[in-house]
Amino acid sequence: MPELPEVETVVRGLNNLIVGKKFRRASFDNQKSFPNAPKDVEQFLIGAKVTHVRRRAKVILIELDTSYTLMAHLKMTGQFVYVGTDERFGAGHPNDSLIGQLPDKSTRVQFEFNDGTHLYFNDQRKFGWVRLIPTPEIPNIDFMKKVGPEPLDANFTAVNFRERFQRRPRSNIKAALLDQTVIAGIGNIYADESLWGAKIHPQRLVSSLSDHEFDDLYREVRAVLTLSIEKGGSSNRNYVNASGQKGKYMDFAKVFRREGLPCPRCGTTIEKIRVAGRGTHYCPHDQVL
Repeated sequence: MPELPEVETVVRGLNNLIVGKKFRRASFDNQKSFPNAPKDVEQFLIGAKVTHVRRRAKVILIELDTSYTLMAHLKMTGQFVYVGTDERFGAGHPNDSLIGQLPDKSTRVQFEFNDGTHLYFNDQRKFGWVRLIPTPEIPNIDFMKKVGPEPLDANFTAVNFRERFQRRPRSNIKAALLDQTVIAGIGNIYADESLWGAKIHPQRLVSSLSDHEFDDLYREVRAVLTLSIEKGGSSNRNYVNASGQKGKYMDFAKVFRREGLPCPRCGTTIEKIRVAGRGTHYCPHDQVL
């Protein structure tokens, strides 16, 4: 599943390409991928203009001037690919749909704009979806009510960060980082990288962390996510752009999938264990339990 930087990469690309365009038509091959009433599509999507594309946690929100929003989740194998007259952008699962002729056998939803350009939602495994929802109702969706704050929000302080985690004192810190109700958008890669940067063992209980350690972790989470967004996401397996170029963050990863290699900070061999049901990478010298 994509993490925050991968979804942010999709959002920034679409925000540069489709804002101001009007939908001419929409079609789909799988009701689960586009679970919308035909009358709503006709009334609130066709002819509507895209006003903004944004992200909340790992959800993509394409806002329309009809006060409706296309709310999309890529899940495991989703892609958005925009095809214009002389430009193309895509991000998602790294198969040939990103660069090949579209639509193809993985295309679930096709959107055509008034200027003849297209936006394709491809999804091999059919777990992703694109829903048309009244914009005022989005904050009332269960997920939106439960999801934690954005870790990169300018108003999200180190004190806010510490207080969110201290609600789960008996959890290990890795599990708490992965909990989307604590903070939004952090997955396995960035949890490991942030904990390594802050020199915190992933199995430490939240209650054992000092204020100073929380401050370090807050800074590392923001630094790691910011760097990954700049590099186009991790894209190690599931996310590449339409040119077939992988995101470059994994070139800078310090511990993730580096088990058996020396820690770039101290030279100790990086180890891999399971924490919160996930493969977890850490330095046994710098991150002491």
